[in-house]
Amino acid sequence: MINLDDLPIRVGLGQFREISDERLAFIKQCGVDDFQMNTPTLPGDGKWAYEDLAKLVEKSENVGLRLMALENVPNVFWDKIMLGLPGREQQLENMIETVRNIGKAGIPILGYHFMPNGVWRTSQNAVVRGGATATSFHLQQAVTADADEQREYCRSPSVSDTVGQEKTEEEMWENYDWYLERILPVCEEAGVRFALHPDDPPVESLAGISRLFYKFENFQRAMDQFNSPMHGLDFCHGCWSEMRGGEGVTDALRHFGQRGQIFYVHFRDVQGTADHFTECWLGEGNCDPAESIRTLKEVGFNGFLIPDHVPHLIDDTDWGHRGRAWTVGYIKALLAAVKV
Repeated sequence: MINLDDLPIRVGLGQFREISDERLAFIKQCGVDDFQMNTPTLPGDGKWAYEDLAKLVEKSENVGLRLMALENVPNVFWDKIMLGLPGREQQLENMIETVRNIGKAGIPILGYHFMPNGVWRTSQNAVVRGGATATSFHLQQAVTADADEQREYCRSPSVSDTVGQEKTEEEMWENYDWYLERILPVCEEAGVRFALHPDDPPVESLAGISRLFYKFENFQRAMDQFNSPMHGLDFCHGCWSEMRGGEGVTDALRHFGQRGQIFYVHFRDVQGTADHFTECWLGEGNCDPAESIRTLKEVGFNGFLIPDHVPHLIDDTDWGHRGRAWTVGYIKALLAAVKV
C-alpha cells in the first residue's frame, strides 16, 4: 500500500474508466505521477475481484505511475443500499468483498457519493471563453422537465430509472447511516480511505429524491458521526463553489483540512450558484484558486488535485485531453507560485 503521508501536494489526473498505453503515456507527458479512475470498467456481477484490481495496479507501476484512487463503483453495485430497498444486504456483502479486494490490491482510496440519481446537467454545450464549451445546470429547467427530459439530464444512464421515486431527507440519512455503520469498519480493516464527494449539483432534492451533501452542516454531521482516519472527503472544489456562489469554500477547506479529513481534491470552478451555474476555467469562476491552494498548504494537506471536469477546446477528445493538459499546467504553476 502506498504511504500517503510521505507525499507532497501534487497534481493528478483521472476521470476515466479504462487504462490504455496511450492514456498512461499522456499522464507521464503531463509530468504527473498519480491518477485515479472513475467507475472503472471491470468484470464482476455486483463486485470487483482482487485479480482485476491488481492488474490495474501492476500496469500503472510498470510505467512509473501510482493508481491512487478508484472513484465510485457502478450504481447497480449499491443502488438498493442508497435507496433502502430489499436486496441491500446482499449488495453490502458484495461491497465488503470489493473494499477488501481494493485494499489487498494496494489502492489506498475509494471515493464515494450518496446520489441515487447521480450527477445532473441541463446543458453539455454552454459557451465559455473563446468559444470553448462546458456543462451547465439550471434548477428551474430541471424541476419543470418531464420524466424523459429528466432522464436526459441525468449524466449516468445507470441511475436514470430512479426518476419518479421519492425519498425524504430523513429516509436518506437512515440509509446513509445504515451503510456507513457497516462499511467503515471494513475500510479500517482493509486500510482503504473512504472519500465522500458532494452532491452534484448541491441542491436539496431532485426528481423526488432528497440529497444530503449540499451544505456544510451535513458534511460536518457525516464526518463527526463517522469519525475515523479512514473517512474523509473527496473535496470537489466546484461543488463547494456552487453551494454559495464561491462563499465558504476556503472556510470548508480550513475546517476539514485541519482535521486531516480531505483526502484529495477535484480542482475546478463554476460561475454562478447551485440553482444556475456554468462550469468554467480555473481563474474565471467564483473562487480565487491561488487562495484555495494557499489554504490547503496552511492546513497541511498533502494529497493530490485533479482537473476533474474541464471545458472542451477546439479539436479536443471526448475525455478532454487538451483541456486537461491546460488545467494541469495551470495547477502546477499555482503550486510553484505558492511554493508548496
